[in-house]
Amino acid sequence: MEEDGDNFVVDQPPPPPTEEELDRQDVGKLLYGCDHYRRRCKLRAPCCNEIFTCRHCHNEAKNALTNPKERHELVRHNVKQVVCAVCDTEQQVAEICSECGVKFGEYYCEICRFYDDNRTKGQFHCDDCGICRVGGRENFFHCKKCGSCYSVELRDNHLCVENSMKNHCPICYEFLFDSVKGTTIMKCGHTMHMECHTEMIHQNQYRCPICSKSVLNMSGTWQRLDMEV
Repeated sequence: MEEDGDNFVVDQPPPPPTEEELDRQDVGKLLYGCDHYRRRCKLRAPCCNEIFTCRHCHNEAKNALTNPKERHELVRHNVKQVVCAVCDTEQQVAEICSECGVKFGEYYCEICRFYDDNRTKGQFHCDDCGICRVGGRENFFHCKKCGSCYSVELRDNHLCVENSMKNHCPICYEFLFDSVKGTTIMKCGHTMHMECHTEMIHQNQYRCPICSKSVLNMSGTWQRLDMEV
């Protein structure tokens, strides 16, 4: 609402897009992107002023540099400029290209500067996490003590460890909180990548690497050993 002297002028909502505009928005859908995401724009990384399709592309390239001092990661919230993949116009972060009118992604989060044309992932933004998640908002809840979103099946059904997800996987050492890999919560409340947990079990390692508590119910095994003795 804007004030005009003693009168108040009510801002009118923008008119709905025309059929032609909607058709234009769909141009190139699912045809552009990278190995990580389907999207119709690229990001200009403010940290190095280079252009990458997504933050993962940036991080993979920069963390592979031979000079450790040059390695760095892109902070998603700091992105200010994007480049349209269809018309190659650079512009401020937005949902729709200011030049050709295509939609950069069927899913768009202004906070995370995140675009994705593949809506089958069930993307949603978690205000408490401060980042976007996948899997459908209805299937997750945010555990404030653990500091992350967990499956609704774990509500009142897991041991809370403060900020357990804001740590590195004890096996591969990748930061868990914003990892794109699936994670699992052990009985002790500590977390690790699901694939790392599976590999650990295959290696006959049944203790949490952090606290050494058993990650499986071993009572049956102990009973069999007692019978053998």
